[in-house]
Amino acid sequence: MVSWPARWKRRSVTSTLPQSNPAGVAVDQVHYEFQQSHQDIDLPDEQSALLLHAIRQPYELVNRHPLPSAQSDDELLVKVKAAGLNPIDWKSPDFGFGVPTLPFVSGRELVGTVVRAPASNNSRIRKGDVVIIPSTDYRDLRKAAFQEYAVASYFNTIRLPHSTSPESGSILGVAFVSAVLALGICMGLSFENILEGPDLLKIVRSIDPERLPADIREECLKGISEAERAREGDFLIIWGGSSTCAHTMKQIARLAGLKIISVVDSGKHGLRLSSNSSIRPDLLVDSHDPERAISVIRTATGNTARFGFDTTGKETAAHLLRSLASSAPHPALPSDPSEYSSTKSKLPTPPSTPSEQSSCHSSHLVGLTGLPKTDIPEGIALHNVPIKLFHEIPEIGEALSEWCERLLSKGSLVPPDVVGVVDGLGEINQGLDRLRKREISGGRLVAVFP
Repeated sequence: MVSWPARWKRRSVTSTLPQSNPAGVAVDQVHYEFQQSHQDIDLPDEQSALLLHAIRQPYELVNRHPLPSAQSDDELLVKVKAAGLNPIDWKSPDFGFGVPTLPFVSGRELVGTVVRAPASNNSRIRKGDVVIIPSTDYRDLRKAAFQEYAVASYFNTIRLPHSTSPESGSILGVAFVSAVLALGICMGLSFENILEGPDLLKIVRSIDPERLPADIREECLKGISEAERAREGDFLIIWGGSSTCAHTMKQIARLAGLKIISVVDSGKHGLRLSSNSSIRPDLLVDSHDPERAISVIRTATGNTARFGFDTTGKETAAHLLRSLASSAPHPALPSDPSEYSSTKSKLPTPPSTPSEQSSCHSSHLVGLTGLPKTDIPEGIALHNVPIKLFHEIPEIGEALSEWCERLLSKGSLVPPDVVGVVDGLGEINQGLDRLRKREISGGRLVAVFP
């Protein structure tokens, strides 16, 4: 249990009860499964926002910032109710990455009320809907969460069911998108048998390749062959299994019939993960001794595990690499830290596989934040999550958003835990300081807006 001062006290995240349908308002039964607000909101000319003016400085609260506006018929405007605080929100200003322009508005995910519906003929999203918005398009500051109003594309908008609170919804979106794209694109897992989910690989390979962003085109089209796709009964190793992304991935992978091995600090997270039926893995492995963890995994799987997902970094991804089945002996880990690299660098991934590597890969490692640079065994492919598919390709964004609605409505997907709240934009800096100090574990902080 995480403790915090009075101002950080845990706030109830019990979902809002269904509102009665006011007289004269016709709402179809399917739409009425989701939360709505019938409050009239007068839009101001300006808003409050949290701005980053320089690297390695705190965000500054500005009270007279322009209101963002829709630039296409597919876009809508929401009044932010809650914003999830993510590690990237403090790492970007501290280390100077993921900041395309200054001043910069951060915040990757939110829940808000639609105050202007999209102008296009789209019946799924309406004015008054309470929605989850994963803001994966961080270059578009109109879509950032750390402001009173934000813009979103309708195909990136997830209606919030009555069973999920705004606070819980505000920390689910990015984890959901990352987990589903890693499973569905990088590992080729189909979700067609899970509440009519999508086959993302089939969708992405059926559209015009020129529509795919150039830097992820090869990953989408050639990252994994049809014969190598993940299927029911396959092992999935998640190194860093206590993260919010792992929390979501384990639930979806279990629904698809994968056998899950979760590598975590068992002293810190073992009891929580083992006691929660939603995220309990088939095998929990302690990460304290990586060599021992690798040995346990290879023995337990009979050296047949073909799929791995690392949420922590390049060093742990190298450990995970040695846990997977390959057609060549696993080399020892490099002693020089420079032999590891960030996922932002030019990696020898399957889309750009060096000629000396085999063209037929049997195992697949997906790195969320980093991947090893050298000594990649023959028969193992490295992947980065093609996150921009969600906001750049409407067919993918809409498929994920609609499926997330069904999973939440049916109780098949449980959001991560809200471990504390901060009050509005003014306390986000304090919340991010707690993340810097590693005081938050087992869930996320949420900024709740008035």
